[in-house]
Amino acid sequence: MPEFQLRDLKRPDDYPALAEVRNASDPAYPVTPELLAHEDAHADPALYRAQVVAEADGRVVAFGAVGHDAFSFEPWRYWGTIHVHPDFRGRGIGGALYDELTRRLRERDAREIRTGITDRPQDAAGRAFLESRGFRPAWERYESRLHTDAANLGTFDALLASVRAAGIELRSLADLLGDDSHERRLYELEWTLFQDVPLGTPVTKRPYEQWRREELEDPTLRPDLSFVAIDPHREDDRTGLFVGYSTLSFNEAGGFAMIGMTGVLRAYRGRGIAKALKVEAMRALAAAGGGEIRTFNDPPNTAMIGMNRALGFERTTTRYRYELRLDGAGS
Repeated sequence: MPEFQLRDLKRPDDYPALAEVRNASDPAYPVTPELLAHEDAHADPALYRAQVVAEADGRVVAFGAVGHDAFSFEPWRYWGTIHVHPDFRGRGIGGALYDELTRRLRERDAREIRTGITDRPQDAAGRAFLESRGFRPAWERYESRLHTDAANLGTFDALLASVRAAGIELRSLADLLGDDSHERRLYELEWTLFQDVPLGTPVTKRPYEQWRREELEDPTLRPDLSFVAIDPHREDDRTGLFVGYSTLSFNEAGGFAMIGMTGVLRAYRGRGIAKALKVEAMRALAAAGGGEIRTFNDPPNTAMIGMNRALGFERTTTRYRYELRLDGAGS
């Protein structure tokens, strides 16, 4: 008999153990049982998902999941992840989870699997695991961090004044939520902005209701720390008065904030609006007690990388997107 067993995830009973495994495996981005439950409950039911746990010594010690890549959807493209508690590595558990999940995907005629991993030393074994199975790095993203205590936010008074003098208003997202017309315009604005983000993969437009569940109902979203740029003299059938957007979420388990989408419509670029949105968020966080802010940027997005550097962000790790073609294409 093997010293571990695989089985499907039991909801909600497994969430506490799953959070423990996730946090031990990736302590830089901790989760809570409540957050895992929310993510499952708000996942798109139209997309395939499979979640498998490994039990050893009477406890859940590892977890693996695969599902359609909702961000860049193709019916044959999937995203996967495996987490093994550090105390139980070296027993073949990760390999068994990988074989089981891959078996399920092959039954679905999957052609491609994607996953993410960092360049941190503690992830070296994980990278070797992937590469030994044929995965190759296809894209990278840079993580940067800043603590509000280290930022001299007063130096940006002139920037905010110039943006407002040009007629642009910066409104808290908290002031706009609850109005269906505002929320639908934000949906269209975010989709428009995503078209210009160099992500190295096509982006899929989610249905409005699914976008709302995943974005606006995200329990980590802080509408009071997120801001929208408004031109009161503009009117557009899709985006209305909205011309820019920057969101901030807060990971309570880790005690840090995360910048999500930040962008400005093409016609409004070069005016300092994107930087002003971020400064407004940083000031709001500082007023609420301060803390660390993290963000990710893609290497081709040199303008945003330069802006973050000017704001005081310092680059930390690189996160890779690894890909495996199950059909042999591109190998």
